[in-house]
Amino acid sequence: MTTDAIDSTVQKASDFDWGTFLLGAPLKITVIIIGAIVVNLIIRLFIRRFTTAVAKGTVGSEKAESAGRMKFSATALEAQRTGIDEQTIKQRRAQRAKTVGRMLSSVTTILVSVIAILMILDALSFNIAPILASAGIGGVAIAFGARELVRDYLSGFFIVIEDQYGIGDTVDLGEAVGEVEDVGLRGTQIRDLTGTLWHVRNGEILRVGNLSQGWARAVLDIPIDYRTSMDEYRTMTDEVTRSLRKDPELSNAMLEDPEIAGVQSLSGSHRVIRTMIRTKPNLQWMVERAFRAELMTQLAKHGGQIGMAQETVLRTLPSEERAMAPAVATDTDNPSPLPGDQEIRSTVQEDSPSEGSSDGADS
Repeated sequence: MTTDAIDSTVQKASDFDWGTFLLGAPLKITVIIIGAIVVNLIIRLFIRRFTTAVAKGTVGSEKAESAGRMKFSATALEAQRTGIDEQTIKQRRAQRAKTVGRMLSSVTTILVSVIAILMILDALSFNIAPILASAGIGGVAIAFGARELVRDYLSGFFIVIEDQYGIGDTVDLGEAVGEVEDVGLRGTQIRDLTGTLWHVRNGEILRVGNLSQGWARAVLDIPIDYRTSMDEYRTMTDEVTRSLRKDPELSNAMLEDPEIAGVQSLSGSHRVIRTMIRTKPNLQWMVERAFRAELMTQLAKHGGQIGMAQETVLRTLPSEERAMAPAVATDTDNPSPLPGDQEIRSTVQEDSPSEGSSDGADS
């Protein structure tokens, strides 16, 4: 390299406007990166406050609090209304808030990062129009190919944020009925009564019947015969209630005393009386079994009976071959109480006199 070339390069470097360069693309990129970080942190702060409010579950306003009125806790109100302990309610809400917060934070980070990268490429004078066009085409392809996946995640998000069900609940999702073992944003795992583990996609869930949320009701249809009056049945129900209240576990499970709704149906032999008991979630079946067992004891004491359906026994007629076959009597056979047709005819012929003997006798 010649001396003139070196001098020319040095001259160009000295003439280069470093101030303009530093205030150009590097400064823009730095501002974009710092702005993306700040925006992400601010959004995460709002998400954290939102999830904290969901986990605490408080109702009321600062205006009411400044007026001197007490700020009530939704957890305490729900515990008082349903009979569920506050610790369980707090755990459910904390789990729901954690899941929602994690999902919102991930989505926010991805969106902010993609926007920041596109702005950096634009600051470096790259043509991002083809990238945006490709992203649009790719988004359409993904929308068609992964629409079921997006539907599953959106359904799971609303299932979690609305607290439709949680781990340990007994739910009815249509074909799958059982206890929830895991709740995710894409699917739900349910263990049914036979032990089968069902994997249900959240996007396929059209209805949810939660048997464990809030409170439950034990419904008993008891068949009672007509000899037992309604007053006697009420007396026996009161005695059954007192007996069940002696058991701490059953007493804790029953939120209210049994309510006799009335006669549910009638038949020729008995009437069905419906009795309902409000219980804690997932404990209605235990209360039903204990109530039936104690009611049988009280019926035995009072001389009552469970209504029995009337039965009619139909015996089949003898076969045609057996009916047409002549009866052969033996010494070992039991004689028939009624004589047969042949026996009757022979007896009549022996007893009736002949025509000749009757004429001789007349002469």
